[in-house]
Amino acid sequence: MPVLTPFSRRFALQAATAAVGSMIVRRAIPAQAQSPDTRFLPVETLFKSAVAEGKTPGAVAAVGANGQTVWKGVFGHKALLPTPEPMTWQTLFDMASLTKVLITAPAIMQFYEQGLLQLDDPVCRYLPAFAANGKQDITIRLLLTHYSGLPADVDLSTPWTGKDTAVSLAMNATPEHPPGERFVYSDINFITLGLIVEKLSGLPLDEYAARAILAPLGLKRSFFRPDPVLASAIAPTQFDESHTLLRGVVHDPTTRRMGGVAGHAGLFSCADDMLIYAKALLARRAGKPSAFPLKPETLVLMSTPQQPKGKSDLRGLGWDIATHYSTPRGTVFPASSFGHTGFTGTSLWLVPENETFVLILTNRVHPDGKGNVIALRRDVATAAALALQQS
Repeated sequence: MPVLTPFSRRFALQAATAAVGSMIVRRAIPAQAQSPDTRFLPVETLFKSAVAEGKTPGAVAAVGANGQTVWKGVFGHKALLPTPEPMTWQTLFDMASLTKVLITAPAIMQFYEQGLLQLDDPVCRYLPAFAANGKQDITIRLLLTHYSGLPADVDLSTPWTGKDTAVSLAMNATPEHPPGERFVYSDINFITLGLIVEKLSGLPLDEYAARAILAPLGLKRSFFRPDPVLASAIAPTQFDESHTLLRGVVHDPTTRRMGGVAGHAGLFSCADDMLIYAKALLARRAGKPSAFPLKPETLVLMSTPQQPKGKSDLRGLGWDIATHYSTPRGTVFPASSFGHTGFTGTSLWLVPENETFVLILTNRVHPDGKGNVIALRRDVATAAALALQQS
């Protein structure tokens, strides 16, 4: 992986920015999606503007409706440093926190379907060490909905490495609020859920995910800890503490310290696999034939409000419904829609009534962490929804 000093990194970024700025930001559409559809011109304009303004180096995106892909787009660059590289439809992305809903939450719900756990069971029934420091009343449902009261993350202020250390930190975390009192998005919740998956399956989380979720769906380019030979196909993110550009190594620092696999982050994937996943999920939820490895009623449960009664921050079991993280819904999609985002710049928002979805994959943190796609997600969802109303 490239190693640059802060000075050389700044110089290279200036040169790359100048080079990219001199290029026309083009839309690259796969051959099978080249039929003109002017409805989505506003969506394309939003992506082009975001790239031109430095909000993200590039993007791969798609819109689906009625179980079909109706628009695809590829924009900008997958890398600016050490040299500019064009974005492609096949680019692999660090999915970041989408790992929570793509892998960990459905894995937990598979055990729920098998009767191996109940949502309101205390977590310490499966992980006895979790009861430390007043956590004995936190349930699996509270972890899934982020109402556990736990801090946002384990302590990263001092150097540590290894999964065992992370497990100890999670088990010994002290709640900041009483269970069920308020919504606080916490990686510790899903680190813990990942450990429950491992406890019940007897397998490492990445191996269980490959066997029970990815393989049944036929996803061939989705995995934890990508093989180094795939590095050139992966969108790089930021530089780590040693000034090494992260490319094929997970961006999330906690997951990275844990060795690349955790319940809250670590999955890498691509647009084609995410289209398969979204379509299969929506079809199964609607009771149609699908390879998705959960029952329709389970998916309804996951994507409807499951937070404690009387709370205004609405969360499903993993999925976001109506919180301050819900801007990827836009202003048109209904309140019944649901989705999730990833810190690196990934997002998926789904509308169950008509099997609609908006997929956005970016590496907005490349190369200096200053990119921002919050407004882009919102505006693209709005423009996509308006475009679909024209059909």
